[in-house]
Amino acid sequence: MNKYDDIVVGSGVSGLTTALILGMNQRKVLLIEKSSNIGGALSRFYKKGIPFDTGFHFTGGFANDLILSDMLEVLSINHDIQPEFIRHPEDNRFVFENQGKAPGKSFEFHPGFEQTMQDMLSYFPDEKQAIHSYFSKMKSIRKNTKAMNIRAEFEMQKPLDEDFISLKDMLDSLTQNKTLKTLLSAFSMCHGTELSKISFANHSRVTYSLYESIARVKNGGNAFIKAFKKKLKKYNVDIQTNTFITSCEDIENRKVGTFVLNNGSKLKAANCIFTIHPRKILKTFQEKNTSKAFADRINSFEESIGFFLAFIKITKKDQKPFNPSITTLYPDNDMNKMFDPEFKGDLPLVIVRNSEETKTKNVNVINAFELSHWEHVKKWADSTTGKRSSEYKEYKRKTTSRICERIIKIFPEYKDCLEVIDSASMLTFRDYLNNPFGSAYGIKQKIGQFNLFGRIQYKNTFAAGQSAILPGIIGAMISGFTICRYLLSKDVYAAFIKNQLKDK
Repeated sequence: MNKYDDIVVGSGVSGLTTALILGMNQRKVLLIEKSSNIGGALSRFYKKGIPFDTGFHFTGGFANDLILSDMLEVLSINHDIQPEFIRHPEDNRFVFENQGKAPGKSFEFHPGFEQTMQDMLSYFPDEKQAIHSYFSKMKSIRKNTKAMNIRAEFEMQKPLDEDFISLKDMLDSLTQNKTLKTLLSAFSMCHGTELSKISFANHSRVTYSLYESIARVKNGGNAFIKAFKKKLKKYNVDIQTNTFITSCEDIENRKVGTFVLNNGSKLKAANCIFTIHPRKILKTFQEKNTSKAFADRINSFEESIGFFLAFIKITKKDQKPFNPSITTLYPDNDMNKMFDPEFKGDLPLVIVRNSEETKTKNVNVINAFELSHWEHVKKWADSTTGKRSSEYKEYKRKTTSRICERIIKIFPEYKDCLEVIDSASMLTFRDYLNNPFGSAYGIKQKIGQFNLFGRIQYKNTFAAGQSAILPGIIGAMISGFTICRYLLSKDVYAAFIKNQLKDK
């Protein structure tokens, strides 16, 4: 029977981070993944020779607020990741389709926290106090969140006052201007929780780095996967795909003695860290073997929003390669209303344009993702990929067609030049990513909620992942760093971080 110091379950960015940190500290580590490839939502797919992004499209943390750069340096993969910054205001645009003359009223923002604030002030000169207050509070929250500074000595985070105030209530206390409120909360689509349920503090923690800088990454999430694979191999981390834990056995003194895999093999490990969705963790433990309180806690978690994606090739000839750009369309100026599953009509649409290398040439592409809810696809929940009904296929066709119509209104030069290569609904993400509901960010980050993180159920089983602390690539990686601090001990972890960042 194989023995490990640590088994890491799930190979999204949180699992990759956790496994690599433990491996770099001379531990015998096994990383297991239910899918046939590691990487989770980081993975790209290729169709007609063109690479498209599934779940990782852009991020902050590469400039000014360097949380992502610091974590990549600790992992020794910073030189493998090349950010492609969005540098111009016309490439960072928000359009309200229901305002002004067609195609709508547009707001453009320079990169940088202070620059964005100044742009806001220029658009809303009568809202100076509200804008200054919002950005000041956000900056204070970022500064006082210890977990977001891996250079600082770790200490337990005390709740801030803003941890008990919803984003909606904060905005309502500052201004009555709906358009301004929607712009200030625009990056809510990067955590997927409605404004009335997420705290202003957590909203700020997720979105602050996006105000400092926004970047795509050359070769997308595959660049991360390739870099992690190289380092995991260097530190002798074992990887098994098409693998998952079916049961925890030989329980003694509330400690799992044996982890049984789906192929029948049995493993022993000092620790097992689950970086998968909380409901998948509950399924692994088998609800009948858990306390009612534990099961009820997990079953009470609500799912974040998801997206419907259209993957599009631009066929317009003699066009220069796209600079990375993001254009977000809002059909309404009430963000909280647009997060409601009962909202009728068009939904917020994010249009990410970039140029991709193929074997023969550069191709301009659009990844367009429209906010979606489980309720949109629930009626087909019993189906599987490749075996959907004609009704579902018609839903996808209509949704994709409408997305293209909205793109052409904003970019009329693309009329007759949009070739839809593929599309994906929340069911697609559910089936390919082993996500129970196909949500984009796991569970909602609700005020007062105790997420599943740290030691759970048994003495040697732990939870991390994007549902644990904060969603998105930065939040998921932070959860990996934080859980490793506990497993390695405070002193070993501190020495490791100091050594990896010794040149700064």
